Amino acid sequence: MAGSREAAGGGVPFDTTRAHMARVYDFWLGGKDNFEADRAVAEQVAAAYPDVRVAVRAQRAFLARAVHFLVTQAGIRQFLDIGTGLPSANNTHQVAQAAAPQSRVVYVDNDPIVLSHARVLLTSSPEGATAYIDADLRATGTILEQAADVLDFGQPVAVMLLGILQGIPDEEEPGAIVGRLMDAVLPGSYLAISQIASDVAADEVAEGVQRYNEQATVPVAARTHAEVCRFFEGLELLEPGVVQVHRWRPGAGDLGGGRNLAIYAGVGRKP
Repeated sequence: MAGSREAAGGGVPFDTTRAHMARVYDFWLGGKDNFEADRAVAEQVAAAYPDVRVAVRAQRAFLARAVHFLVTQAGIRQFLDIGTGLPSANNTHQVAQAAAPQSRVVYVDNDPIVLSHARVLLTSSPEGATAYIDADLRATGTILEQAADVLDFGQPVAVMLLGILQGIPDEEEPGAIVGRLMDAVLPGSYLAISQIASDVAADEVAEGVQRYNEQATVPVAARTHAEVCRFFEGLELLEPGVVQVHRWRPGAGDLGGGRNLAIYAGVGRKP
C-alpha cells in the first residue's frame, strides 16, 4: 500500500503521507517519531503561528503540574489519560508514581505509532500499574470497560483530555463525550483539559489550523474560552479556572512568561 507503513510489532498499516496530531506534536517537542509529512505541516503551522512550539511544550508542562497537584493535593491515585500521544518527558505515570508509587494509570490512543511505543508507557513502579488501550476517544464504552481491568471505578479517577478534544468536531458533540466519561466516575474525581484557543492570537491560529487541516489525517478545531468552559459544566472549576496553558498554577521557570499562548487549560472536580 503506497504511502503506508506498519506499526512495529503490530502489523497495522498507517498512512505516512498525511500528518497526524500525535506525530506533529512529537516533532514540536523535539522527538524523532515523526515522518516527512508531519514535519512539513508542523513547519507550515509554525510559520503561521510562531509560538506553537512554546505552546505545545507549555501544554506538556501543564500535564506535569496538573498530575502532581492531583496526586499531592487532591489525593488522586488513578488516571485515565486519553489522547496520550507519543512518550515524552514526564509522562503521566512517571509524575504520578514519583509522588505516589501506588498510582495506577491507563493510557488511551489510536495512532498505530503510539501503540508501537506503548511499552515505554507500560513501565511502572512495583506498587502501581500502567496499561495501554488502543481506542478512539469516541468509543467511551470500550475505553471504560477495558480501563476497569486496571482502574477501580469505585474510587475517584482523574480523566486527562489534553490536546484531544480539538480533534472532535462540534457536530460529533465533544461535550457529550466528556459527559459520558465523567458520568462513569465517582464524585471527587477530576477532569483536566487542554484545547487549542481560537480567540488568542486569533488570526495566526486560524491560519495555522487551516494549514494543518489541509494535510492532516484528522482535522482540528480551535475553540473560544467560553466553549472550553462549557466542557466543565456540572464540575467545580479549580482556581484559576480556564486560562492560557502556561498560566495554570505556574511554577518558577515555566514556559511562556508574558506571552499569549493559544492553548486553554483547566481542571475541574466532580462534586
